[in-house]
Amino acid sequence: MVSYPFDAFGQPLALVLRQTPQPVGNEVVMRVGSCGVCHSDLHLHDGHFDLGNGNKLDLSRGIALPCVLGHEIAGTVAAVGPDVIGVAVGDRRVVYPWIGCAACRACKHGREELCLAPRTLGVNRDGGFADHVLVPHPRYLFAFDPLPETQACTCACSGLTAYSALQKCAPLGDGDTLLVIGAGGVGLSGVRMASALLGVRPVVAEIDRSKWDLAFEAGAADCLDPTDTDATRAFMRASGGAAAVIDFVGSAATFAFGLTALRKAGKLVCVGLFGGAAPLMPAMLPLRAVTIAGSYVGSLAEMGAMMALARQGTLPALPVTTRPLAEVNEALAALRSGAIRGRTVLLP
Repeated sequence: MVSYPFDAFGQPLALVLRQTPQPVGNEVVMRVGSCGVCHSDLHLHDGHFDLGNGNKLDLSRGIALPCVLGHEIAGTVAAVGPDVIGVAVGDRRVVYPWIGCAACRACKHGREELCLAPRTLGVNRDGGFADHVLVPHPRYLFAFDPLPETQACTCACSGLTAYSALQKCAPLGDGDTLLVIGAGGVGLSGVRMASALLGVRPVVAEIDRSKWDLAFEAGAADCLDPTDTDATRAFMRASGGAAAVIDFVGSAATFAFGLTALRKAGKLVCVGLFGGAAPLMPAMLPLRAVTIAGSYVGSLAEMGAMMALARQGTLPALPVTTRPLAEVNEALAALRSGAIRGRTVLLP
């Protein structure tokens, strides 16, 4: 099988031919047809998250090198173990990658994405920057027809992460404003689903005006530049502040902006992992009665519900650019530079 691992943090991914895995028990081997490139892949490749003020969250202990990245995986079942029930060779499936240990409290409560001993594909186990990937159980596989495969793969992270974040904002009432920060792949997924899940068309805050057209096509009611003081003031006057803000960027600046943009008793849901540190005045939380919540990808149950919504065919398509898997390093570089519109999907 073809794979593109890296054997040192920050070093280029290189072509390596490996033995194609042979499934045992409940394992399933997927032939990867499409794999999305996520901003998290950059942090994993770097080996750390930026916590601001010179501090870093070291990821090297949880990532065994060489590592094959890629967690937005869709393709075709290539082989199954003898105990597999429910899928067969030739079935087209998208993979839920946020796999836990199956034994801890989080896993037993259906929250494998929060497991402290995870087996996440593309992080702790080899992922989809390859032409085959081993999945430990068929319960992590979801049918995606009639979605195109290049759209389906993005559901595993971009779609799921946005879905879970939107759920944390419910319910919104008549006249409530939802503010989405960021019009990248995950942010656009949130904009696409906001009307179906919350009954509102969100306002999108995006510093890069070249992405505003994508936000409007995804269903945004309006766009604003968060660095434009006049535009921010106009938003606050018109809305009275957002009832809910989802920060899909996660920088110090976007966190501070999102908190400021809330009305009293509003909720800020933090999703993005861009990094940095922002000052927080504890007294302002009770004085404004605001809530700050973190949201990390989503559960297996949420994946099922989100896939059911996506397969109805009523959501606007996520803008996707495809590249051959051999251009994985160029795809990562383009993402790092901010040149990506929507999502890049690699095709083995």
